[in-house]
Amino acid sequence: MSTTLTLLAKHRILTRPHSLLAHRLCPATSSATLHQPVRNNHAAGGQNFRPERTEYANLVSKSLLPGEREQFWMSIANREITWTTPPSTALSISPSGTHNWFPSGTLNMSQNCLDRHLPSRSSQVAIAYHSSVGGNSRSITYEELLNDVSKFAGGLRSLGVEKGDRVLLYMPMVPEAAVAMLACARIGAVHSVVFGGFAAKELAVRITDASPKVIVTADCGLERARCIPYMPAINEAIDLADSPEPSVVVLRRPEGKALGVSYEMKERDRCFYETIKNGEVTAPVPLSANDPLYTIYTSGTTGDPKGVLRDNAHAVHLKYSMSSYYSLEEGETFFAASDIGWVVGHSYIVYAPLLHGCTSVLFEGKPVGTPDAAEYWRIIERYKVNAMFTAPTALRAIRRDDPESDHTKDHDISSLRACFVAGERADPDTIRHFEEKLGPSIPVVDHWWQTESGSPMCGVQFSDVGTVGGSCGLPLPGFDIQILNPETKERITAPGVLGSIAIKLPLPPGFMTTLYNNNERYKKSYLETFPGYYDAGDAGMLDENGYIHIMERTDDAINVAGHRISTGLLEETVLRHPNIPECAVIGVNDSLKGVVPVALFVVSGNCKSTSIADDVINLVREHVGPVASMKTAIEVHALPKTRSGKILRQVIRKIANGEEYKLPGTIEDASVVDGIIEAFGK
Repeated sequence: MSTTLTLLAKHRILTRPHSLLAHRLCPATSSATLHQPVRNNHAAGGQNFRPERTEYANLVSKSLLPGEREQFWMSIANREITWTTPPSTALSISPSGTHNWFPSGTLNMSQNCLDRHLPSRSSQVAIAYHSSVGGNSRSITYEELLNDVSKFAGGLRSLGVEKGDRVLLYMPMVPEAAVAMLACARIGAVHSVVFGGFAAKELAVRITDASPKVIVTADCGLERARCIPYMPAINEAIDLADSPEPSVVVLRRPEGKALGVSYEMKERDRCFYETIKNGEVTAPVPLSANDPLYTIYTSGTTGDPKGVLRDNAHAVHLKYSMSSYYSLEEGETFFAASDIGWVVGHSYIVYAPLLHGCTSVLFEGKPVGTPDAAEYWRIIERYKVNAMFTAPTALRAIRRDDPESDHTKDHDISSLRACFVAGERADPDTIRHFEEKLGPSIPVVDHWWQTESGSPMCGVQFSDVGTVGGSCGLPLPGFDIQILNPETKERITAPGVLGSIAIKLPLPPGFMTTLYNNNERYKKSYLETFPGYYDAGDAGMLDENGYIHIMERTDDAINVAGHRISTGLLEETVLRHPNIPECAVIGVNDSLKGVVPVALFVVSGNCKSTSIADDVINLVREHVGPVASMKTAIEVHALPKTRSGKILRQVIRKIANGEEYKLPGTIEDASVVDGIIEAFGK
């Protein structure tokens, strides 16, 4: 047991029951029901991500053709969403090419997530909070969640928050974070969630940009064997930020008190539960579909944050995706192993499952080390999870610690129907491994989306083809994804030819509308490279099935002696080695060839071989050819990643080339960079 868990057990925090509703104590095994399925038009247990070819062609046609696409999305909007004022117009396109969905409609996201599900789901679990790091795991019903959300919304209003005001969340993975998000949506405040644990300087940048009226935070976060105090960073960031001082609502965690976290409340501060207790029950405010719902700052792997702005029309695509793609029935259980600071947490921990009347598992922990590589399977067994979402990086970490996936045999995961992966390119070997270990009834489905899209863009598979390793399949309805030649701007239709990923405008409901306070950067970053298209910033190609393969970010591709080489293909080759669960290939400057590829790799914990670097070089020579010119492969203890699992290839490349670099605020463990510096002798 970790130090954190030992201390919390000692102070009886682990077994102390607690409910969000009116702060009353209740048994951990309450009368709340985890499953109350309500059948819809989709077959129970179906695989709607694998349609027949003719069915898929019809959906794509209806969702893309002018005239038909408006009817397609209007029909979904009216069927899936409760409107205060039903929209009379589906799509408005301005002369400049910008577009808005359902501009005449009014709705409220919080009402659609909570109010409309009562009384039929009042006792169903809305959020199953599972902490593997010492937090007080508990379940919150729809009725309890609505009570706290409506009163916290009143508490925010008492602090002066009104429609259009910004509220910044700096929270750990706890249910109170979801309460705050839904309370903002309820009154039309624009929430901006920042990863809990961000450094003060990075947090200050976001406070300056958002200028929040209120910050909602906690006194600490729990990370494996560490307790991370949050308030020093909050106080320093507020001092550094160039914006009016906000009110601060602080969640005092009992775990923090047990671990010695002390904080003296300032005059500006309010207690989270006092805010609920004193807040008036607040009804949902009707909002335009084009009113902003939230901003989310994404720095990707570059370190330069952008405030993606999303509107309330997002509800339509989220609700639709739960049944039409993720194949979930209302009342079933979804487990997105993500963080609320990442877009997946916004979309598929909080909003989409609740829109669909599902139970959402909110997980505070890691795929390995809290306590071991079996934790995902325990969660699936305990909560009878029907579909899950995780990152390829998490699966690779589990495989590294449990190479034969023996832990899956120790737990009943028969409720699981599919495992979806996204966030980082899923190499074919990882997909094959887990499809084999999970069995034929649990497909591992790679799908592709971005913070900017807010939901999947690509991931459909033909029923007669299924999964193709290394591919994210076909576009979802509403997305006209094309491979374009970056020089000629012409469409590439031949298989195996690398090009830039672009999506023809207009984009479907829920896509980003602009960058907060920076529309010029939005146009320059996304719309100018390929006029009439959204530039995804990724490079990819088609295969003979018409499936799309996302290979890398466009600036990760390398040119070796005039030959354009995909780093994604090289990484896929390196990962063929049975003892390498993770790797990164970057381009290093070379006086003769311009750039040459260098592989950094992590080996499985039980591997004792000393010849793996030579094996890697031979694998690349055998499967890619000598044209790749890979002559260097370096073993490292770990690769630097963001908390969402993306490997920081640009940082690695700049270190290798002796260039200045900036670590993004989303980095999971900055100390890992020291090992990279040492590996390159810098």
